[in-house]
Amino acid sequence: MRVPGRRGIHSLRAKLTLANVALLALGIVMATAISLMTARHYLLDKVDSELLHSRASLHDAGFSLRQIESLSEVGIALDRFAGDGADASALPTPAVVYVAVDPAGRPVALGPLAPTARQRALAAAAGEPSAIVAADKPRDARVRGESYRMTAARLSDGTIVLIATSTEAMHQGMGKALKLDLAFGTLLLALLACLTLFGVRRRLLPLEDMVETSSAIAEGDLTRRVPSSHHPTREVEQLRLALNSMLHQVESAYRTREHSASQLRRFVADASHELRTPLSAIRGYLQLYDKGMLNDPDQRKRAWERVMTEADRMGRLVDELLCLARLDQQPELRFRNVDVSRLVRDAAEDLRVQQPERPVTVDAEGTLLVHADESGLRQVLGNLVANVRTHTPADTPVRLGVEREDGVVRLRVEDEGPGLCAQDAARVFDRFFRAGGGAGSGLGMAIVQGVVRAHGGEVSVDTAPGRGLRATVTIPG
Repeated sequence: MRVPGRRGIHSLRAKLTLANVALLALGIVMATAISLMTARHYLLDKVDSELLHSRASLHDAGFSLRQIESLSEVGIALDRFAGDGADASALPTPAVVYVAVDPAGRPVALGPLAPTARQRALAAAAGEPSAIVAADKPRDARVRGESYRMTAARLSDGTIVLIATSTEAMHQGMGKALKLDLAFGTLLLALLACLTLFGVRRRLLPLEDMVETSSAIAEGDLTRRVPSSHHPTREVEQLRLALNSMLHQVESAYRTREHSASQLRRFVADASHELRTPLSAIRGYLQLYDKGMLNDPDQRKRAWERVMTEADRMGRLVDELLCLARLDQQPELRFRNVDVSRLVRDAAEDLRVQQPERPVTVDAEGTLLVHADESGLRQVLGNLVANVRTHTPADTPVRLGVEREDGVVRLRVEDEGPGLCAQDAARVFDRFFRAGGGAGSGLGMAIVQGVVRAHGGEVSVDTAPGRGLRATVTIPG
């Protein structure tokens, strides 16, 4: 079953894109706010410096109202034409506005010209003039929809003069800068979102391959592996290697389990078959005896011998099965120093006693010690010799030998019998395998392999049709 990838706002790709866009948006907002606040502070500080300089100049000069009337007439005239004329846009508006007010805060005339509407509005917005004179810094004022910065100076005759500068142009410029920053920031966010989507999609392709591989494995294809990308990142490549290693272990474990299950089924079937034959023979003789068909003493004796033979065969088979079961459970062997040469000589002597006519050659002089389980090695040699005794003619020469080489000990049992074909040689260690359906239980070589592996060694056979068979047991020296 294929696992679908999650798309939309909940996908990893979308979350990474949104995170990048959100961080950039936050950075743009903070940078814009800081830059605009810094610019506003700088410009207002410059305006305030000019206003305070004008206030200080008036205060230090000691002018009276009459003395400054001549200085303001030109400004009043321009302001009157700019504010009240029919074509005010054709004339410049003074940047600095002076308004003389009485102690009550009402504007007074400077010379022959009465206060303009803007001057009256500034006077009304000022409130208490004395408070403005006492203030250290200019203050904001809103006059006829425009922003002003205002301060005041007290003349030598006690008259208060309001000094105001329009900051509307500054605010308009900052508004335009804000709009420009927002437009550029939006464009930058859109570009970042596109680039992030493309980059994340490219970087997440190996993860999509992993999902596809996992889905294929879930459907039964255990041979699938995650392919390597053309430009892998370090973390993704480490994840790919770890996942492939895990998949290899899973496949190996699955194959091993399947092989073990197959071997178990075959083992149970073979064991049942091997036990069925002696049981059938014993049951048959017992039925003959029960029906009274064994009247002759010789027949009863022969039946009894056959029953005992089949019972002994069953006993040996059960003992061998128990031995294999213990080997499969990795038993604790009793290791001690064992003279392997003596074991080889004992096995050769047993073979001479059992088959006096067989030529036996022994190459095991002196003493060769190895740390091993003595009973296990005796069983290995006994099974190898019994295999030769069962499957070769009684006059076939046999050679037994042992040697130490390159830190290991090698036991060899070699005969000059008919040998085995390649197919039979490949199955010689399988349980219940008997070449050509010969005698024996078919468990001897399997027990040899189990005991040798329990010692940390290995066993191999070298054979061919007509060339005999050589079994080599290698154990750590």
